[in-house]
Amino acid sequence: MVELVKYMVASLVDNTDEVSVTEEGETVRIRVAKDDVGKIIGKQGRLIKAIRSVVKAASVKLGKNYTVEIDE
Repeated sequence: MVELVKYMVASLVDNTDEVSVTEEGETVRIRVAKDDVGKIIGKQGRLIKAIRSVVKAASVKLGKNYTVEIDE
């Protein structure tokens, strides 16, 4: 799951070197540069909602219930 989220997030941000995705239990945490947080959230939260939808669909296939959080 970490690889999937890291691929999606890295394609959205400018500073790909500062992208960090970790998995803690069934929580996937995203850390990016402060300048890139808005790019992950998107207008009215549409991008993060889309990322969460993809992760939820992939987690059902694995039989788990992953959630996605952004650490600032």
